[in-house]
Amino acid sequence: MSESPVPIMHNNLLPILSVRPIRALVDEPFKVLVENLRPGSPVTLHSLHLSEDGDYTEAFGHYVSSEWGTVSVADDFSFGGTYSGKEPMGLLWSQRPVPGGRRDLRLMKTVATTPMLVHISVYSGHLTGGFQDQVPLASVLTERWYMAPGVKRVSVKEGNILGTLFIPPGPGPFPGLLDMWGGGGGLIEYRAALLASHGYVSFALPYVSPDQGPVDERLFESVFNMIKTHPQVIPDKVGLFGLSLGAIITLYLAMESKVVRPACCVCISGTHSFIRDKDSAQSISLDTLGDYSKVRVDENNHSIWHDITLPISTDFSRKLDMSKINCPLMLVSGTDDQNVASVEAAEDMAQMIHAAGKDHLLTKLVYPGAGHVIQPPFAPHCRFSWIMDVKKGQKYTLLWGGQTKPHSDAQEDSWKKILAFLQMHLYSSSSPRARM
Repeated sequence: MSESPVPIMHNNLLPILSVRPIRALVDEPFKVLVENLRPGSPVTLHSLHLSEDGDYTEAFGHYVSSEWGTVSVADDFSFGGTYSGKEPMGLLWSQRPVPGGRRDLRLMKTVATTPMLVHISVYSGHLTGGFQDQVPLASVLTERWYMAPGVKRVSVKEGNILGTLFIPPGPGPFPGLLDMWGGGGGLIEYRAALLASHGYVSFALPYVSPDQGPVDERLFESVFNMIKTHPQVIPDKVGLFGLSLGAIITLYLAMESKVVRPACCVCISGTHSFIRDKDSAQSISLDTLGDYSKVRVDENNHSIWHDITLPISTDFSRKLDMSKINCPLMLVSGTDDQNVASVEAAEDMAQMIHAAGKDHLLTKLVYPGAGHVIQPPFAPHCRFSWIMDVKKGQKYTLLWGGQTKPHSDAQEDSWKKILAFLQMHLYSSSSPRARM
């Protein structure tokens, strides 16, 4: 850690730190500005977040004040830290566990009704650690929300349906979305809350059973019908949104279900590789997704699942027939996905869709250097994290992949395009369908 220089206030005025907006949705950029510094002063901008599980994450950048005694994170270059260059949101997306903290965690919001609280501080000098032992020149507490004002959260428990519905403010009716995460299981609400903040009645569905047994497609059909018949939902404007296993299920429903007729689908880091369960044509199991003898382990004992579905089969009994697609489909993948062969799968799906003469339905986004867990923008990049194998009663660490800067760029760019895609196909009356 470098020595702190002499006090750097300018004209005997204390430094002023401002963050605008100080309260915003998590996908909204902010502007961080420091004023009243002595020109040419080295300072460190630092962010600190305490998760709901009690884990601290931080990010920091090194700046030099301008001839006017200011530092603007949106306009000025960081010369070092957890990010470098002109990065307006680097204080968020480059966050990592503080020294001594648990390092195999994935930062996830568990309570969607409360904001993420992020302390932004400015320190004298170019610091690389020990922030807790230093007195900042100024600090600001910011609020980052997944739920916009007026969004309603409704817990649902009807028959075999369990989950959470998020309803935008206003009378509606609105388009609807079924939001599904991956095979880690549990109820994950924050993306559905954010989608509702953008005008979609969104249902967060926990569909993976504790023993990770097969999932019955009739559950998804029941949920889809529940969303479609909700009084504040436009019945023919309900889409599917899935990541990882959720993307696989999205594709399965769009291709195979006789009940689910989505208006559009968004699939992040998924595959169409699928071995049909011999015991039930209506179930999907993690065990049927690929050859798990191909799982590799890296030098850090992180499990790499990328190869379990490779090579992509030419046998249609081992993958979904993408020629059946009848609604607009967006595929999002990263070239450093170490968990699913999503880039290879997207290419094969695109070829099948092209052969069926349905190119007009496909939007394919491939991001160099991005990993598996592509989230809404500015979320800290998670290259690996642990999951629990309930069947074996043990936890192990999965390698998700991705390099921090390109992965973060992919999150920001893909989210803008996902929202535009949903706007076009769920709010527009001219959305393309398959040419029958």
